[in-house]
Amino acid sequence: MYPILKKEKLADKIYLMDVKAERAAKTCMPGQFVIVKIDEEGERIPLTVCDYDREAGTITIVFQVVGASTQRMTELEEGDAFRDFVGPLGCASEFCSEDLEELKKKKILFVAGGVGAAPVYPQVKWMHENGIDVDVIVGTKTKDMLILEKEMEAVAGNLYVTTDDGTYGRSGMVTKVIEDLVGEGKKYDVCVAIGPMIMMKFVCLLTKKLELPTIVSMNPIMVDGTGMCGACRLTVGDEVKFACVDGPEFDGHLVDFDQAMKRQQIYKTEEGRAMLKVQEGDTHHGGCGHCGGDK
Repeated sequence: MYPILKKEKLADKIYLMDVKAERAAKTCMPGQFVIVKIDEEGERIPLTVCDYDREAGTITIVFQVVGASTQRMTELEEGDAFRDFVGPLGCASEFCSEDLEELKKKKILFVAGGVGAAPVYPQVKWMHENGIDVDVIVGTKTKDMLILEKEMEAVAGNLYVTTDDGTYGRSGMVTKVIEDLVGEGKKYDVCVAIGPMIMMKFVCLLTKKLELPTIVSMNPIMVDGTGMCGACRLTVGDEVKFACVDGPEFDGHLVDFDQAMKRQQIYKTEEGRAMLKVQEGDTHHGGCGHCGGDK
């Protein structure tokens, strides 16, 4: 069992939890994720690591209520425990394996949309701990939906907050802030965008015009988290990839977002999954290819 040491409501339907998971905390890195399961009958839910404390043996997760399982998670309190807490899974951010001196020469822009602030935060924190200042844009619909502002402010070189309705910070989408910063003379070597699929799509359309290399995290389309269900199959360039085993981070300019979003909708129904299985054949699954994970 994996006890919950802290529970906090960050915004409407968005919660943070610190969970005692010593093995995962010892080795996890920014960009990776875990799979949680409330009980024996519960659904397996993939969640990106928001933070970790190796000494305390804890991992911080942030989740948004989107269905029955995440709604059940909100009923857990400090002192309760998860039945399973598996990880770390997926590949760590590529920055973690780069030469630090070379990395310090780069100007990096992070863009977080909504709950995407949770997976962006550990990467920015890692940068800060290694003496690298980065710019961060955090965008939300309204001020009430903004999360981790103080935490992000403590580790970002410059933090730009924007709200769709203009109730806090700058006004407009994150793409407008990118355009504004570039227009003000800011120059970046790489951009990292994490958030809703539609947000990442439009960020990549803009950064491609700006000739700014962009990394995206495809964690929003993960379901099983082990490459066995085929839910997170996507096309990157001319290759078939699976977000949970090959990512979750990819070159955003090569990701076919329209295909991924359309496939995500089709996958929600049993009929849709059956159709995808026929269309995609042996490439339908990302793991063994014949696991029956969609049954």
